[in-house]
Amino acid sequence: MSSAGEGLSRPLPEQVRLRVVELAAQVLGGMPATAIPGPLRSIAKFEPRKRARLGAAPIAAQLETDAEFRELVAESVRTAWPELVASLADGTVPPAADPVHVAAAAYLTRPPAWPDLVERVRADIEQAVAAERQEQVETRLRERLAAQRAAAKVELERVKEQLKAARAENAELRRKLHEARERAKAAEAKAAELEATAAEAIAKAESASKAAELELRTLRERLAEAERQLEASRRAAREGRSIEDARIRVLMDALMDAAAGLRKELALPATINRPADYVPAIRPGQPSVSSVPARALSNDDPQLLDQLLAIPHLHLIIDGYNVTKTGYPSLTLADQRARLLTGLGGLAVQSRVEVTCVFDGADLNGPVQVSAPRGVRVMFSTPGESADDLIKRLVRAEPAGRGVAVVSSDREVADSVRRMGARPVPSTLLLRRLDRC
Repeated sequence: MSSAGEGLSRPLPEQVRLRVVELAAQVLGGMPATAIPGPLRSIAKFEPRKRARLGAAPIAAQLETDAEFRELVAESVRTAWPELVASLADGTVPPAADPVHVAAAAYLTRPPAWPDLVERVRADIEQAVAAERQEQVETRLRERLAAQRAAAKVELERVKEQLKAARAENAELRRKLHEARERAKAAEAKAAELEATAAEAIAKAESASKAAELELRTLRERLAEAERQLEASRRAAREGRSIEDARIRVLMDALMDAAAGLRKELALPATINRPADYVPAIRPGQPSVSSVPARALSNDDPQLLDQLLAIPHLHLIIDGYNVTKTGYPSLTLADQRARLLTGLGGLAVQSRVEVTCVFDGADLNGPVQVSAPRGVRVMFSTPGESADDLIKRLVRAEPAGRGVAVVSSDREVADSVRRMGARPVPSTLLLRRLDRC
């Protein structure tokens, strides 16, 4: 957003530019159609959040070149922040004021020396960003130093343990060496005596060697036999576990079959509540809120919905107003809801699937009385939430692997629920299916 011609040598800081565009988008939504500048007429039709996001560049350009439009936005700022605007007009800045708000108000209301205020805010923002980066660098360095210290401590402990073990091993070697030296001395003392009996000793040694070899052979045979017995014991233990596993599996299968038969005989319900029952929303009789506009999604396979309804335990979620405004937009909203819910009641009875119908509450001024047919759950989006967001939360609440279908011709909704594992269905297919009920 260049403002060189208005007293700024550089574009507005990004935070200030976004705040100015946001304020202008709010004013744009409340202007009469005839008073809206030509380049912004298509943007004025957007929902407020999308208006500021998608129309940022045209709105910024219009504020720069259209003094009358900028003055309209400045009037809204004077109304919203009277104390801040008055202080800026007097040449002072409240000490507790948000710097971004100060710069935005100065740019729109143009008090004396407003370029200096904007540049001051720019310097504060740049300083804050630099300080944050410095803090992040210092934090990373401290974490790295702590990690290196911990690693060094672990390495030091390991070296100490190795040194301790080496010392113990050295002491043991010294003891053995001392004993060996003592034995050597004793052997040397007996050397003369042993010379006389050398032949006898050699004979005895040969006899002892043969006996040792025989004993060694016997020990090896015993060791091999012990290993064979150990392997047989291990094999028997494994086979015993396999038998026990098979017995447990047979018992579990019998219990599962018995439980299934008992549930079928007593006609017990599978569950008391569904995951969708725990998603916060406005039920019939509670206030409703705003909506998000839908975009068309092309998909007209006539067999698609019938195939989906045949899936066991399917949860069918319907974007209510998207369907009614596609099928019968000339009716009032109350008549649209009544007609759709009547058809869904018949569909729920025929298909025996879980059906949830979600309505956006933008056009409801108070509690709405809706008679939900049996088998159809009716929900309204809560304040600050659109029906599209409520549908996404319903899909997200379902367990992985369960069949979920969402009826909506809104491309954004369809793409979102498809990524979450649900199957999007165009509104036209549901309308055709209801006509056959």
